[in-house]
Amino acid sequence: MKGQGRSPRKRTGGRLRPNHKKRKHELGGEPTETQVGDAKLKFVDTRGNTDKVRAIEVDTASVATDDGTIAAEIENVAENGANPNYARRNIVTKGAILETSEGRVRVTSRPGQDGQVNGVLVEE
Repeated sequence: MKGQGRSPRKRTGGRLRPNHKKRKHELGGEPTETQVGDAKLKFVDTRGNTDKVRAIEVDTASVATDDGTIAAEIENVAENGANPNYARRNIVTKGAILETSEGRVRVTSRPGQDGQVNGVLVEE
C-alpha cells in the first residue's frame, strides 16, 4: 500500500533510507467520485480537529451569473476533461461541463472536497 510520504529514491535514482514507517496521516484515500443524483453528503474527520464534507451525490449547482448566483438543477455531465469515462458515468469533478436548467456550466469547485458544486456559465 503506497502512501503520500517521501519518495524512496533520490533525484539521481539512488536509494533513500526511510526515517520511519508509514504514519496514518501519510496514507492516501480512495477518490470521492461525486455522481449526479439525489443529494447525499459524507462527513470525514481530518487532521486539526476539523471535518471535511464530501459530496457523494449532487442534484443542484450554484451557478455564478452577471446578476448573481442561481441554484440550477443538474441534468447530466456533458464532458469531463479529467477522464472521458467520467462523463459516461455522470461523475462530477472540477472542470467538468454540466448540462443544467440554466444552460451549460463549468464546475469551479471540488465536490469531493467541498461538498458542493459551484460553477460558471459557458458561452456556446
